[in-house]
Amino acid sequence: MRKNWWKILAIVMISISIIAGLLGPVPELPILNETIRNVYFHVPMWFAMLLLYLISVIYSIKYLNTGNTRYDFIAVEAVNTGILFCGLGLLTGMLWGNITWGDPWPNDPKLNSSAISTLMYLAYLVLRNAIDEEQKRGKISAIYNIFAFPIMIVLLYILPRMTDSLHPGNGGNSNFGDLDMDNYMRPVFYTAVIGWMLFGTWIGTIRYRIRLLENNMSLNK
Repeated sequence: MRKNWWKILAIVMISISIIAGLLGPVPELPILNETIRNVYFHVPMWFAMLLLYLISVIYSIKYLNTGNTRYDFIAVEAVNTGILFCGLGLLTGMLWGNITWGDPWPNDPKLNSSAISTLMYLAYLVLRNAIDEEQKRGKISAIYNIFAFPIMIVLLYILPRMTDSLHPGNGGNSNFGDLDMDNYMRPVFYTAVIGWMLFGTWIGTIRYRIRLLENNMSLNK
């Protein structure tokens, strides 16, 4: 029970954020109106994705240092789970954009960078599946992963700030926290972020255990 406290916390925090996010009060804002509630869902998906990609690159480095196959498994399953949250982040963002901008995917530097980053991590999985030999696959994909993470950071958080962008927090636009979120929304938002990050980590651990079992079964055949 003590080992599972953070899993229980994840469920509680997500439940609170969903209920408070859908039913709680939000400020009356022009254009955004009730869609501001999407900040409880869209932004936490990206936080969870970033955490999982960070875990992945850490374990890729550990794999290169030790050659321990389990580290390679953790790295790839963290990416698999991170891509899941990336997809949810893109879908909630497209929904939000369609309502507030009138277009689910306008020609915006932040959105285009998100697409490139997604393709970059999908390419990581394709690269892994294209290599049969286990150690070679682990080393090449680990090196790719280590370089992919800082490139993603540049694409998502540096380049969009240097150009004009519709996205909040980029191109001279303020963040949601600066103008749009009130004292009720902030604690709900942070609860959602932490809850989804914990939940994403939980999913990653489940996927890792399944991969470990599959690997053990294949070795015993």
